[in-house]
Amino acid sequence: MLQKKPVDKRFAKLFEPGYIGKLWVKNRIVRSPMLTSMGNQDGTVNERIINHYTQLARGGSGIVIVEFSWVDNDASKSARGQLGISDEEHQHGLMWLANAIKSEGARACIQIVHCGRQKFLARRPYKSAYRYAWPDFYAMGAPIPDELTIEEIEQLVEDFGDAALKAKTVGFDIVEVHGAHGYLITNFLSPHNRRQDWYGGSLPNRMRFLLQVFANIRKKVGPDFPVGVRLSGTDYDPENPIPIDETIQVAQELEKLGADFIDMSGGYHQHGDFETVPMYRPLAIQTWASERIKKAIGIPVMATGSITSPELAEQILAEGKGDYIGLGRPLIADPYFPAKAQEGRPEDIRPCIRCMECTDRGVTIGYITCTVNPSVGREGELAEIVPVAKPKKVAVIGGGPGGMEAARVAALRGHDVTLFEKRDLGGMLIEASIPEFKADIRPLIKYYITQLEKTGVKVVKEKATRRTIEKGKFDAVIVATGAVPSLPGVPGINKPSVVAALDLIRGAKTSNNVIVVGGGLVGSEIALLLAKQGKKVTIVEMLDHIAEGLSAEMKRALFKFFAELPVKVCTGLRLEEVIDEGVVVSNNLAAKSTIKGDTVVIATGFKPNLKLWNELSQIPELEVYAIGDCVEVHTSYDAIHEGHTVARLL
Repeated sequence: MLQKKPVDKRFAKLFEPGYIGKLWVKNRIVRSPMLTSMGNQDGTVNERIINHYTQLARGGSGIVIVEFSWVDNDASKSARGQLGISDEEHQHGLMWLANAIKSEGARACIQIVHCGRQKFLARRPYKSAYRYAWPDFYAMGAPIPDELTIEEIEQLVEDFGDAALKAKTVGFDIVEVHGAHGYLITNFLSPHNRRQDWYGGSLPNRMRFLLQVFANIRKKVGPDFPVGVRLSGTDYDPENPIPIDETIQVAQELEKLGADFIDMSGGYHQHGDFETVPMYRPLAIQTWASERIKKAIGIPVMATGSITSPELAEQILAEGKGDYIGLGRPLIADPYFPAKAQEGRPEDIRPCIRCMECTDRGVTIGYITCTVNPSVGREGELAEIVPVAKPKKVAVIGGGPGGMEAARVAALRGHDVTLFEKRDLGGMLIEASIPEFKADIRPLIKYYITQLEKTGVKVVKEKATRRTIEKGKFDAVIVATGAVPSLPGVPGINKPSVVAALDLIRGAKTSNNVIVVGGGLVGSEIALLLAKQGKKVTIVEMLDHIAEGLSAEMKRALFKFFAELPVKVCTGLRLEEVIDEGVVVSNNLAAKSTIKGDTVVIATGFKPNLKLWNELSQIPELEVYAIGDCVEVHTSYDAIHEGHTVARLL
């Protein structure tokens, strides 16, 4: 099916048709492959994953790349819920999946992979190019992988070719070979590869496996079927990284063999903050590599990595840093990103804030999820929001993320909604977005303000009380009043040298030698903020670790920054007193000591604020709900999901 729709002139390049090989593609937006963990245990397709990819395709992407699928039944499977493409049992569901994507007007691509040493399953065998473990996994008890034999390598070459042929047979339009992110092909390409045969040592030897895989695929699928390869510009390994100059040579050799595109990414899971990039790192972080590759080859290059808006995507194309734009998490946050941009309403795109909940909370413990999009992974369960038969008059008290989401969804359901917020809309998102390293949150605040305007929510800038609600004759109230700071009751807490965490974020001044009491999410980010200003920072935390509540990739980036900045971390210490010279702390044995500093920032967390909920619950005949931090202090993810759920119940 071919289609052409009117395009907003601001995004002319983004919606310009193109070709992958001889295959026509309706625009330059590619849904990058991301593990959803929604497949069956045996790697087969189910209705849940069909619903997920159908919505991604319906959202308007030109190409949808299905997540990495394993190519053999020996050692190539990487994770729970991963799809397979290794035998006939997989083919029936894959045909269903390919047809579902294509029926929505997108080109269907599937990525094929062998995990190599990057295996997230606690079972053998582990096989890789050479005996070299991922250090983090090895520390947790994973074995050193076995080195593949020549016979096993030759079989894998055939397995990749067979998998690609299966993909073509079941109806996929394109195949992508995963040669990035620390999986098997990258293990061969890495300078760490010191095999003592013709698959290790020199670059011609290290790229041999990939070139043999590609040649076998091309032989089996024919010259006209589109096949491309995902590569890491570099893996950012601190000891011996893959150089971009070597990646360029690999791409050039692939082009000679008939590759139709190169999908440029970077990083690997040991340094995942350069692979699935958190908000602490810059946007468009891999485009330096796609630009270098594009200048060196004549086939299309996909630019990927933290490209979170259509404006940025258009700029990358205009600057010649890529021919196609790969979007992963932004299409999890809003699968209709392409359609909304094409229709000239980018303000309606629900923005990805790069919080990493999708992989950390989602894939790690269940299935892919999203802070800002509660329907991810539940597309069949959470259908489109439809109007109710009997609208109600609804009050939402609190303009933080939970309250704004509740108001938005309630209004879409046809309710008459009034939101009460005594200050600007955004709640704690306002303070959270002040540091430049958390600027990704600002578009989310703007998105919600826009959606409340468009859905007709009445915003009243005042503090709501029981009298306000009774006088307004509301049928239902959603209380989203958030939390209040929890301050330790220790001597000296009211000294002039003491600054509350929120006051500091709002602009309170500090000395150049600062003690941050509390090493949770807020305390850790305050320490980063101060250290980036050149101040000496000491974190004092009563637990044995800091940054509780941060995703793995956010922690990884944070700790790298701390290693480079004047930050000292002291754990297992309890605040006993604030003194003129700093603070007195005690350890687990009750032994006291003094830490010197001129300013003491208190970041010891928050406590729920249920006062208004308790008052409103006494009003007869009134539906009263409480969501977010006023019930239990947690994250924006929880607040938004609770707000969404409650609004659907009204």
